[in-house]
Amino acid sequence: MLVLRLLNVVAPAYFLCISLVTFVLQIFLFIPSMFRDPSTTPLFSPALLHGALFLFLSANALGNYVLVIQSSPEDLGKGLNLGEGAEVVADWLDGSRSPGSALPSTHFCRLCARVTQRHDHHCFFTGNCIGSRNMRNFIMFCLYTSLACLDSLVAGMAYISAALSMSFANPLAFLTLLPHSISQFFSGALLSSEMFVILMLYLWLGIGLACAGFCCHQMLLILRGQTRYQVRKGMVVRARPWRENLQEVFGKRWLLGLLIPVLNVGSDYCRQKEK
Repeated sequence: MLVLRLLNVVAPAYFLCISLVTFVLQIFLFIPSMFRDPSTTPLFSPALLHGALFLFLSANALGNYVLVIQSSPEDLGKGLNLGEGAEVVADWLDGSRSPGSALPSTHFCRLCARVTQRHDHHCFFTGNCIGSRNMRNFIMFCLYTSLACLDSLVAGMAYISAALSMSFANPLAFLTLLPHSISQFFSGALLSSEMFVILMLYLWLGIGLACAGFCCHQMLLILRGQTRYQVRKGMVVRARPWRENLQEVFGKRWLLGLLIPVLNVGSDYCRQKEK
């Protein structure tokens, strides 16, 4: 438990550090390298368009990341209809009641010390549980993080291609880039900044693929009307049309949340909250 609590603190700090490094590399290294002659740069140059795209992806990724944290589960079941209320939470705390015994979709997390409706999982990179309140923002966070990593990967490959005068037309060139770069770095033929960018390329690739795969898996569960917690516990859910399952998570005005980081507008939870 101590290791998990430590990971719950270290993982968000690690993500924020990676985000800061990515932002610095994009703004101060990749985008300036795209300007051949700043005095003759057209209004809609590839560099400006790339900068605008990166800022859009980064703003959505970080915005939804903040909303996932802000839209946290209720503290110890406050405001939730758990039937026995505080007694149920007390049973959870002393271990006399199993986490799923109050409601099939309700779970008490010992790391958060909170109760989550439609609990899915505990995300260490946000230090928060993912449930009915922040599921849509979490999916948007994963989506835009994967897109921002892909954008940074492409820009980094373009920078390395120009700096080292190499081509990535052959797919094997990227796979053999790291071992060749390590040997050149220790021989003094490669700058430390270029070696750092090459290491970040593989980090962006790994994070981007992980976030994209997790987002696709989460969407599949949503279409089925399930959560990861329900699948892990073998809970049977009522079969519903996939459109209703999507609307429950994304709400009716889903397009607004797709373009800008906002709270879960128009979802069933928000309607219950307003009542």
